[in-house]
Amino acid sequence: MTFAPHALGPSWLDPQTLLDQLGNGALWGAAAIVFVECGLFLFFLPGDSLLFTVGLLIGQGSVKAPLWLACLVLTVAAFAGNVVGYEIGRFAGPAIFRRPDSRIFRQEYVDKTVAFFDKYGTRAIVLARFVPIVRTFITVTAGVGQMDRRKFFTYSGIGAVLWATGVTLLGRLLGGVDFVKNNLEAMLLAIVLVSVLPVVFEFAREHLKRRRTAA
Repeated sequence: MTFAPHALGPSWLDPQTLLDQLGNGALWGAAAIVFVECGLFLFFLPGDSLLFTVGLLIGQGSVKAPLWLACLVLTVAAFAGNVVGYEIGRFAGPAIFRRPDSRIFRQEYVDKTVAFFDKYGTRAIVLARFVPIVRTFITVTAGVGQMDRRKFFTYSGIGAVLWATGVTLLGRLLGGVDFVKNNLEAMLLAIVLVSVLPVVFEFAREHLKRRRTAA
């Protein structure tokens, strides 16, 4: 397999490079990466682009796994990661946030996250799946904020299916398109950019709202 110069970061974070190095264990390695990204705060790992590439390489025969199995394994990994992140936040988070010298985890972040949940309801859990970084930290903050466990797990599961299965299927469907195959790096970059659009839109909307209020 040959690789184009990548624009998504160092070579060891390139989805194709990772999957190629994993060889026959590509699917399980991808599942481990998804689990870690969703539950253990390593937000810099590839998420959307990795899922897309798995689907694409299944279509090309480079990843030796049935599509249905890949979707199942990756969805379970995404859900399990969120469960772990939530439980870490629920049991260890309060102690972290009470530390006066904590620069990353602060009580104000918890309050803002709880307010975010109150404003957008359960759909916030589903939408967060498609936003890099947010999908990593929303789980722990939901746990710290003592969000109802059953509600969080239910909508986290829905989000896992839509994200992990949906993006993998998208990669499989588009993998047969010549333009996509010949411009894979550009496609992966586009996926990342599109996935952060909700954050940009929300920021712009809140900025305009504050300006109107001030006026």
